[in-house]
Parts: sequence; C-alpha cells; structure tokens
Amino acid sequence: MNSSSVRITLTGRDIHLIGTAHVSRESIDEVAQVIREERPDVVCVELDEGRYSSITQKESWERLDVSKVFKEGKGFLLIANLVLASFQRRLGNDLGVKPGEEMKTAIETAGELGIPYSLCDREVQITLRRAWARCSLWGKCKLLAALFSSAFTTEKLSSEEIENLKDRNELDGMMTELANYLPGVKETLIDERDHYLAAKIWAAADQTNQQPANAAGCRAVAVVGAGHIPGIQSWLEKFAANEKSCDVEALDIIPPPGFLSRGAKWIIPVAIIALIAVGFFRSGADLSLAMMSRWILWNGSLAALGCLLALGHPLAIVVSFLGAPFTTLIPFIGVGILSGLVQASFHKPRVSDAQTISEDVATLKGVYRNRISRALLVFFLSSLGSSIGTFVSIPAIAGLLVK
Repeated sequence: MNSSSVRITLTGRDIHLIGTAHVSRESIDEVAQVIREERPDVVCVELDEGRYSSITQKESWERLDVSKVFKEGKGFLLIANLVLASFQRRLGNDLGVKPGEEMKTAIETAGELGIPYSLCDREVQITLRRAWARCSLWGKCKLLAALFSSAFTTEKLSSEEIENLKDRNELDGMMTELANYLPGVKETLIDERDHYLAAKIWAAADQTNQQPANAAGCRAVAVVGAGHIPGIQSWLEKFAANEKSCDVEALDIIPPPGFLSRGAKWIIPVAIIALIAVGFFRSGADLSLAMMSRWILWNGSLAALGCLLALGHPLAIVVSFLGAPFTTLIPFIGVGILSGLVQASFHKPRVSDAQTISEDVATLKGVYRNRISRALLVFFLSSLGSSIGTFVSIPAIAGLLVK
C-alpha cells in the first residue's frame, strides 16, 4: 500500500485518499488495484475537464479554429494551454510514462466496474488567471518567463531530477515551482487547490448523492498528488466540524482588475496624446509631426520586428508595422490580434498541424513548423514588440520637448 495513502471517516463519509507518489507503472497498477479491491461508491480524481479532455480526446485540437481564437481575444489563453501541453509532453518523454496516466486509469477502472467518477480539480486556466490577477507587473513578467522556460527548454533532465519528479504529480510540481518563484501567489497556486479538491471530494462523497446509499456510509476513493494529502485532510476535518464552508464557488471567480489596473490601459494613450499636444502648442506642427514620426517608427518597427522573428507572412509584418502605433492607443484591441489573423488567413492551419501540435510545441523548430503555433508566435512576438516599442518611444518623444 502506498505510504502516502490516508483513510478518513467523517460524518458518514469513508474517504480513502491515494497520494500518487510515483510517475511509474507501479503507481498506475496500484490505483487500479485499490479501486478493484475496495469497490467504492465513487472515485474522485485530481483532474479538471480541460486536462481530462487533453489526455482522452486526441482529436480536440482538430476542431480548433485559430482565427476565432484571435477574434475572441483568447490568444494568450491558448498559448498557456500549449505551454502546459509542452511541459507535460517533455515530462512524459523523460519519465517514460505519460503524466496523468494514473488519473486516466482510475476513471477507466471505475467505468469498468460501473462506479461513478468525479473530476475534482479546478481548471488550470482559472488557477493561472487568478494567480495572474494577484501578480504585480514584475511578478507577471516572472510568471511568463517561468512558464515559457519550462515549455521550451531543451535541457535534458538528470537522473537525479527524474527521480525527484517521480515523487510528485507533474502539474503539482510545476505549481510548486511557480509558488516558490513567486511567493505572493502561493495561496492561489497551492492552498486554494487543496481547499478546492477537498470541497469537491467532500461533495462527491456525500452519501445522499449515491443511489443506493451504502448502509455503512458512502465510501470514496480519491486519487490525488501526494503533496495535497495533508492539505486535503485538514480541510476535510474542518468541513466535518463545520468550521469552514465547503462552498468554493468564489474560488472559480477571476478577480476583476482594480482601479489602477483598469486605468493603466488608458495611461499610455493619454500620455502619448498629451505629449504630442504639448509639442504642438509649444513649437507648432513641425515638432508634433516629429514626435508622431518617432512614435510610429519605434512602435511599428519593433512590432514588425517581432513578427519578422516569428517568420510571419509579409503582409502580417506590414500589418504589424502599420497597426501597432494605432492599436496601442486603443486599449480594446492589440496588434497581435491583427497580425495573428493575417498569418492564419494566409497560412491556414492544416489538419496535420492540429494532429501534431502537442508534439511540435515541445521544440522551437516544431513551433515554427506548425502553422497553428506559428500564428500564435506571430501574435505573441508582434504584441511583445509593440509593448517594448511603447516604453522606448515615450522617453524618445519626451526628449524632443527639452531640446
């Protein structure tokens, strides 16, 4: 029996927590064995709908409409999905066992035995977006850097690192590393998930939800990462003692941006227009035109350079150059949306791109080869170039006023 397993009996609920401590065939076999032997009333797994679909429905990428993603402003969200897919793919290659396989096995075994199952984890995107909302500007930069470095690094894991990875769930490992890197969001990445998992397991193990109810109380088996066991156990005990509510709806809500965050997107447009206006009233049209020229050249050139580095279509590069100076002044649309749409229109993703995207995003060469990830790269790098151009051009424009 796994040393990380814990059995808890509270208010009519008999909950067996299996802490998966090995990314290995032994761990997968153990999960199946426990479920077959105990025949619980419900099986809970540390998966959300998105991760469950990613490991069970390979054709999900084939239904992807990249242009629709850009139009709906979900480019960065799709990039986050690909980063996580790349991270999991790399771990699977290094460890020899596909991450999440023990969770999939738990669901399949439950299905064979006619036992209902419950997906008890919070959506990864919600967790990351809540963490993002709590980050400072510097923290956001560090979070992006950490995610992308984990996805596209070509460094091979050492034998010692592989052994360490076998002692944790792959997603939990990434969340722990991010929490250590950004202590300010530890509550969101770690503590909230313990609370969320415990609440969902508690609800799934409610004997009133089982038909028919087990005479001795509802028996549940929950398969979770070993690192969650102490936190989940603590929360379950609090629920049983009515010390804490098991309502976690608030943990699914993305905090709205604060007043400063909402106002920040207007600060740059107002500052640029104000500087050009001051130049006009101080020295006339010549100075204001010179300031506008610097603004257009810096912002447009760096956005176009980003698109060029992504090997974007020539028209996408032109759109980046012409669109960046204007979209920066309009907070509701970014130049990346325009360049990404152009790229996706002239280099339409093929079915083969959708079929191989999970493998392709694991390497930089694959990112450029795949038309879906290439369009996202055009979107990201042109947006990044425009942002850099904005911060460079403001002092450059202001400098003309002091000459």
